[in-house]
Amino acid sequence: MVFFDITATAQGRNSMVSVIERTADKCFMPLTVGGGIRTVEDMGSMLKAGADKVSINSSALAKPDLIRAGAEKFGSQCIVVSIDCKRSDSGAWEVYSAGGRKRTGLGAVEWAQQAVGLGAGEVVLNSIDADGTKSGFDVAITRLVSTSVGVPVVASGGAGALEHFAAVLEGGRADAVLAASLFHYGTFTVGQVKSYLASHGIPVRTV
Repeated sequence: MVFFDITATAQGRNSMVSVIERTADKCFMPLTVGGGIRTVEDMGSMLKAGADKVSINSSALAKPDLIRAGAEKFGSQCIVVSIDCKRSDSGAWEVYSAGGRKRTGLGAVEWAQQAVGLGAGEVVLNSIDADGTKSGFDVAITRLVSTSVGVPVVASGGAGALEHFAAVLEGGRADAVLAASLFHYGTFTVGQVKSYLASHGIPVRTV
């Protein structure tokens, strides 16, 4: 489960520790928390609250050494770098910060490689172009990133049908997939997605 406080950075506040504590108390699966995490101390607070991993995005872009510091303190397995990217008019994928509001001029593949080099143990890759469209994950950029780094890459943005999950896991070489509204509004259950993937030969832990 991934818990993103998507307005924490834009509003200049920290993630809600009490919410994380209550979620972790009921959530018996790995829990990743992101949003408003700016320091190693913030990471420690989230981990003490019950998170298994912390995800950083804008703070990592502003201060890349935060990735190294977090990995050295807690281990790379705890440090997730979330990347929001969008395809430019030239066809390149550019990284955005502040919840997809600010251009950085960085290439998505290059930033993913740098983040992993600094100690990130996982990458969550969100396509701004695909996010919310329900027309499928961005397979092309997912494949570029997943084949350029040696850590798990989680594809995010665009899930709308069961076949979209299989497409990005197979064609996009993603290690995992993330979906939100599809589950929030009951379009599919996690069990339905897992059953579909299993029926198509993709290894999953069934419900």
